Amino acid sequence: MNLSSIDEFALIRLLNGGKQSATLVTAAGVITGIGDDAAVVEASPGSHLILTCDTMTEHIHFKQVTMRDEDIGYKAMASAVSDIAAMGGVPRFALVALSMPGGTAVERVQAIYEGLYECASRYGIAIVGGDTTAILGELTLTVTVIGETEQGKAKLRSTAQPGDAVFATGYLGRSAAGLDFLLGQNVPSGEWTVFPEQTEALVQAHCRPEPQIEAGQVLQRSGVCRALNDVSDGLASEMWEIAEASGVGIDLIEERIPIADELAAFARTQGKDPLDYILYGGEDYQLVGTVPAGNAIELQMKFKEAGLALHVIGYVHAEGQGVRMVQNNGYIVPLAKHGYNHFSGADGKGGV
Repeated sequence: MNLSSIDEFALIRLLNGGKQSATLVTAAGVITGIGDDAAVVEASPGSHLILTCDTMTEHIHFKQVTMRDEDIGYKAMASAVSDIAAMGGVPRFALVALSMPGGTAVERVQAIYEGLYECASRYGIAIVGGDTTAILGELTLTVTVIGETEQGKAKLRSTAQPGDAVFATGYLGRSAAGLDFLLGQNVPSGEWTVFPEQTEALVQAHCRPEPQIEAGQVLQRSGVCRALNDVSDGLASEMWEIAEASGVGIDLIEERIPIADELAAFARTQGKDPLDYILYGGEDYQLVGTVPAGNAIELQMKFKEAGLALHVIGYVHAEGQGVRMVQNNGYIVPLAKHGYNHFSGADGKGGV
């Protein structure tokens, strides 16, 4: 067996299953460990820490035709910060580990760190340490982010209940479309020119995604949000994660899923359904989750007051575990659960 024949979650189970006893984990102050968007630990009474890390490797998650060097740093930080948002937390500190070939230009490393610090500054994060090392392979950047939340307030994937409404913040699918465009033009980022407005929106969504910290805070303060997840591997995959963790079924309603004008226009040029980008694209870093149906309008109003968007796109039921789409023609079809395979190196996310 090699890495290309196993998916990410199977590998996590293989590496970590049964390695620590429940007693040891509890004694260490771990509230939520491996298996959610981020770990939650109790460092001091009344406050829980949220811990997460994300890794980006050249030619797997990005190429020089899909991302500028400063974008690499920005996106690496943003993707880790998004896990904090998905737990309803506030990011506080970050550690950065960069492994690079010996011949890497100093200017390239400086640009990557400019992006890292730009994103960190935007979200009030202090970069407090890390590591740099030479590597025989490709440039690899790992960002660890530590956030916090009030005791017992962290949002999980495992709390959806039958009768809940399903929501999504913002637009989905634009990052994957931006990647498609950049791969199609195949121009080194140093030679990019000004893109048309709609295309620029797609490129920006891919290269500079915005983790939804403010939305996560609105959801936490609302007191009505149940399950929560961020969209890193596509809407279908994230809904499957909630369905399996909560032991429920989820139906998405096609006509309620918002499609950005720029996504619809680009999909037409590619002869694709924009829903393909939304369901199976990923790296949007919007939030998806559930709320009791009776509180959905109330939650939408709270988002409107905050100047944010929240779309009700489906509902939770008890008819087995899984995710389905209620199509505009009335048919109900099951959705595949696959998102990005981190070990295939060939299914379209992050520049490959």
